[in-house]
Amino acid sequence: MKKTLNIALIGTGFIGKQHLEAIRRIPYTNIVAIADCNEEGLKRTAEAFGIEKTYTDYREMLEKEDIDVVHNCTPSAMHYEINKEVIKSGHHIYSEKPLTLTSEESGELVALAKEYGVATGANFNYRNNAMVREMRERIKNGEAGKPLVVHGAYLQDWLMFDTDYDWRMDPKLGGNSRALSDIGSHCFDTIQFVLGEKITEVNANAIIIYPERKKTEGGGTFSASAGKVTDTYKVLNEDVAFVMAKFESGLQGFFNISQVCGGKKNGLEINVSGSKESLEWHQEQSDRLHIGKRETGNEELFMGEAYLTGEVKRFATLPNGHPVGWADAFRNGILSFYESIWDESYKNNGFKWYADFESAHHIMKIIEACLESSKVKGWVKVG
Repeated sequence: MKKTLNIALIGTGFIGKQHLEAIRRIPYTNIVAIADCNEEGLKRTAEAFGIEKTYTDYREMLEKEDIDVVHNCTPSAMHYEINKEVIKSGHHIYSEKPLTLTSEESGELVALAKEYGVATGANFNYRNNAMVREMRERIKNGEAGKPLVVHGAYLQDWLMFDTDYDWRMDPKLGGNSRALSDIGSHCFDTIQFVLGEKITEVNANAIIIYPERKKTEGGGTFSASAGKVTDTYKVLNEDVAFVMAKFESGLQGFFNISQVCGGKKNGLEINVSGSKESLEWHQEQSDRLHIGKRETGNEELFMGEAYLTGEVKRFATLPNGHPVGWADAFRNGILSFYESIWDESYKNNGFKWYADFESAHHIMKIIEACLESSKVKGWVKVG
């Protein structure tokens, strides 16, 4: 029988609640405590999830509670400090992305985790969708042939008006990058996971659509309402980015990243054009995979255990025709991380189904290379 993992969570906003719901769907887990400096929000979340122990100081929670794993679901600017404290306390850590605000900070966390021997995970959840894993397996076993070119997009519309404002626009809270860091990072991680190789060089153009934005009453992250303008803010990080990329094998690709594309809600798309067939996945129709053929009819593969490859089969948890989607991929990533703790495979240096801190550190280096490339108007090596 597996050891029940005692879980603590820091940060009880939107993403923190998604973590709590996902953890509750995994056997042999026990949420022992949650922490948040917002006492009112902390209380509401504790009542909603039936969690008895709460802390407004996460350090006190780390000291007092018997914890195996900590989930860090705080805003970006807090990731580095909290992840560092958790590692030093000897607990395994599963952090939201971006891992930190700079690659210098993320590199320090990688080294620190190795020193303390703890498991690390970063929530790049899209790689944990069953159809994304199916893409990886079909490329790995040669069914799609040799990858010839790749392209992807992550398009959203929640910041398309100048009255849309979010804390991520403040570099002190969200970092020097926004669209690339917030959603482009998912593109980069997903395609690297599918291909089994890293991005090594980029040529990017990062664009600020609105140099100034208006903050309004009632406005906020993903808010549909905007009232009276209360303040204006100078925008210092990008709304849009176009990125050409080179990979370890010499393969090349292109990515379109935008948070100002009307009608696109969470439009992550990945395409790998292979020498035998192309594979295309759309996050908003996440339970199917488009297989493009030249000499025969195209195929659309629906998620079902009978149709999937090897290790991927176990993630088809519902019968064919019962869509498995975003929340399921979210759970899959956390489950894969927990499994590495149960079987101690996190100690190995080889492939991991989930993104660890080393993977997240490389994403930070890609983002910084994109920003540098946009400044110098040319190709920049990653790292």
